[in-house]
Amino acid sequence: MQQIYLDNSATTGLCREAKEAMCEAMECFGNPSSLHSLGAHAARLLRDARASVGEALGERFLKDGQLIFTSCGTEANALALLGTAHAKERRTARTILTTDSEHPSVENNLRLLEREGFSVVRVSTRGGVLDMDTVRAHCNADLFMVSMMLVNNETGARYPVEEVFAAAKAANPSCVCHCDAVQGFLKVPMHIRTMGADLVTVSAHKIHGPKGVGALYVSERMLRERRLSPFLCGGGQEFGLRSGTENTVGIAGFAAAAKAGAATARTAMPHMAHLAAELVAGLAGNEIRVNRPPVAAPHIVNITLPHIKSETMLHFLSGKGISVSAGSACSSHAAGPSTVLLAFGLTPAEAASSIRISFCPENTEGDVKALLAALGEGVSSLVRTKH
Repeated sequence: MQQIYLDNSATTGLCREAKEAMCEAMECFGNPSSLHSLGAHAARLLRDARASVGEALGERFLKDGQLIFTSCGTEANALALLGTAHAKERRTARTILTTDSEHPSVENNLRLLEREGFSVVRVSTRGGVLDMDTVRAHCNADLFMVSMMLVNNETGARYPVEEVFAAAKAANPSCVCHCDAVQGFLKVPMHIRTMGADLVTVSAHKIHGPKGVGALYVSERMLRERRLSPFLCGGGQEFGLRSGTENTVGIAGFAAAAKAGAATARTAMPHMAHLAAELVAGLAGNEIRVNRPPVAAPHIVNITLPHIKSETMLHFLSGKGISVSAGSACSSHAAGPSTVLLAFGLTPAEAASSIRISFCPENTEGDVKALLAALGEGVSSLVRTKH
């Protein structure tokens, strides 16, 4: 049976460039912190990888400490939030601005900070639109941090982080701005310099690199003012901000995937946007509702099924060789409907009947046609009559 993979927001397949780079890096077994020749070789691999990821982010000349490799995007988010909150004991600003639809790796760390006395304001994203009036109302001298995702991983909503960060810093120049760009990196146009972020999280396995590798971009200001402290302490690797021997094989794969993705992004983005448009057009006039934000990333389409549980349709499609998801893979075992979809405006029943289709540059129009046919068959055979 032909397999059609349309769950690229959960993870992506390894690209050829990443595989080749990782195989080469496996021969470089030295510890990057060792002073002998094998260690120096590994250190050069790390240096080159840091430059490749930085360039893909739009920063060609990184200073020491500006790109910290982590074990994943979740760890990078934790370092950004907890590392900033705990960097200085003396502070007056205590408000953190975020959205009501952040990834659990942001939301759950913000809950920890709430218990420590910080005030967290969660801005509405109903319909995939950020409530800018609420944002502006909380941009004042008490604003300590803004943490906002670039692209929502379940709805594909592209939030105006540049506008938010500019408003926050205009109200309080010392405010720290963090962007979880895991779903947006190499999927939507972004540039570190114009984004206005102090901290940016990215992850390898969302861009056809390996699992187990993430990175946190850190602005020069954060380093200069020592606004970030480590929460994982040890031997002082990664410029003292993330201890632990670096995963050189995974990092090499991350760098290769980032370099390859950046080289093809100009054509990949419109290709994925075309596939999404074909899907939306193919769903028009039937009982399936498309949950499409006004400003959306090109690779994510969320739909609500007519009286069919998402899990039921997932199994049906899987039997046809088509892989999609019911939402965030990181929340797949959570009880109850998706909080992101509830924030979008869906009812609990609608959220429980929604699935996410997410494309990659390798997907084709044929994949979309096969999905549309399978969805049509699934709706005909699975729909339940209302009681």
